[in-house]
Amino acid sequence: MKLSQRLLSIDAFRAITMLAMIFVNDVSGVSNIPAWIDHVKGNEDGMGFADTVFPAFLFIVGLSIPIAIGRRISRQESFFNTEWHIIVRSFALIVMGFFHVNLESYSSAAALPHAVWELLITVAFFMIWLDYPETMNRTRKYAIMGVGMALLLLMALLYEGGSQDDPHGMQPEWWGILGIIGWAYLVCATLFLVVKGKFPALVAIYGIFLLINILHHGEWFAPRIWLIGDGGSVSLIMGGVVVSSLYLKLMKDGKRSAQMLIFTVIGVVMISAGFILRPYTAGISKIHSTPAWVLICSGISVLLFNLMIWLVDVKEKMNWFSIIRPAGTSTLTCYLIPYLLYSVFTLVHFKFPAVLSEGIGGILRSLAIAFVVILIVGWLEKKKLRLKI
Repeated sequence: MKLSQRLLSIDAFRAITMLAMIFVNDVSGVSNIPAWIDHVKGNEDGMGFADTVFPAFLFIVGLSIPIAIGRRISRQESFFNTEWHIIVRSFALIVMGFFHVNLESYSSAAALPHAVWELLITVAFFMIWLDYPETMNRTRKYAIMGVGMALLLLMALLYEGGSQDDPHGMQPEWWGILGIIGWAYLVCATLFLVVKGKFPALVAIYGIFLLINILHHGEWFAPRIWLIGDGGSVSLIMGGVVVSSLYLKLMKDGKRSAQMLIFTVIGVVMISAGFILRPYTAGISKIHSTPAWVLICSGISVLLFNLMIWLVDVKEKMNWFSIIRPAGTSTLTCYLIPYLLYSVFTLVHFKFPAVLSEGIGGILRSLAIAFVVILIVGWLEKKKLRLKI
């Protein structure tokens, strides 16, 4: 496979994962659902279906790096230009994640209602990071982007979080889903660029990240390292980088049949290693990003990617995923649309009936919401309205 080609199996895997992410985000507000669907509480040893979605997304970010950054390396683009591209993408994700985190502690005493602030920051995101057509007048494009930046700055100035007795401005209590992706992508993509995608170096980096994660949660090395933290998020992304690089290498060498077996073994070994480490490294916990959680979720991701390779790249069944494909090609747009949807629901005082707010009715509602969001994104994609960073 040439680096100029798009790997459709990654698109399919990303689309399924995005569908699952919208579903679990919505179903978290549904009562009386089976425990295995929801997140496991922070102090519990275990994980539910919801706890496997975000790590799969991080893994997929890693799968894309050897193709996207590898393409730039193969074109002999300068290190500075490629690194600037990485920094700009990371910065956008970190900024959006930062604003989303502050939604969680938004004060009822703030100048703007929560839903209005949520709606306006999302509109600003679209204005700043929309994939503007190359034929568009540059003055108009930069004017829209400038208004978006001004709007985002205004929202930051008007923000008030906390309680009436203890208000505070915007602050990074944590970086949010997008922020975590942004920081981890910055580290992993930069290291991929530094070593120029050399496979032995990537394996070594992945091993170091995993070791940091294991030592941290085994309480043999407690400090969190700048940008790397406890090594959990970067391990998930770098695991995807290694697997994708291995896939490209095997395809180049014409070892398709061996690839299926190799990836199956890798997935099973990762899951087994996670369960082996579980008693010694603080159990399985998404909240604490323990090694058992990292390895088990990585192993599941490898097996799912292997399945997508067989279905999409080998059997050419990409048409099976045509309904949800926009979630794999306009993923950031798909992630942000629910913020617009929920804020509008709040502003018009729309509430789902009781039958769609609990149990099987609520689960079906969340699944329907996920498909509706993807259909909206597909329509926007046809209108060439999608975010690109």
